[in-house]
Amino acid sequence: MTHHEPHDEVSGDRMNWLRAGVLGANDGIVSTASLVVGVAGATTDRAQILVAGLAGLFAGAMSMASGEYVSVSSQRDAERALLAQERRELRDTPREELEELKEIYEGKGLDEDTAEEVAKQLTKHDALAAHAEAELHIDPDELTNPWGAAIASFLSFTIGALLPLAAIALTPTGLRVPVTVAAAILTLALTGFISARLSGANRRRAVVRNIAGGLIAMGVTYAIGSLVGQSIG
Repeated sequence: MTHHEPHDEVSGDRMNWLRAGVLGANDGIVSTASLVVGVAGATTDRAQILVAGLAGLFAGAMSMASGEYVSVSSQRDAERALLAQERRELRDTPREELEELKEIYEGKGLDEDTAEEVAKQLTKHDALAAHAEAELHIDPDELTNPWGAAIASFLSFTIGALLPLAAIALTPTGLRVPVTVAAAILTLALTGFISARLSGANRRRAVVRNIAGGLIAMGVTYAIGSLVGQSIG
């Protein structure tokens, strides 16, 4: 019995969503941890730190969601425009489009007769789908969903932001900053590892880069918060 591997496109779509979720969580960790550490450098008032952290969480999550919605909506509009153009060409110049499809398959290594037969069969079955896949690399039945992207970005950012917010809210005053930094480092290491594994990149390099970026961001905001707190005090 022949065993088939999972469809590459389906796996790729799921991989892209998972990668986007990891990156969103990473943004939530870095931005929220930096924010609350910076505020903690200026004040020890738990309420002020929590208000700033919650405001940063929702502002960041909404910013990411709206940005992702606009970006993916633009991509979807572009895909629809390309498909509309392809429909017009198939209606107005069907022979030229058939020849174009044949040449695409010849370019992939098929001989002329086989490429012509494949082009005819695919055009007969679903001309738009055949041309959209071969020319545009678009599946007309699975266009990108802006709402799904926006919701995924909102949730992933929120999940990432909750850990540093909880860390700084639930620890004693003297331990707030080191505990929050430690929690951020651990989760940044995890997101760096996962993103590297998904993309096939060097895992150690990705983890170190992730942690270094987070430490720089937290260090800068803490220093600024301390200076501001001293000048105000």
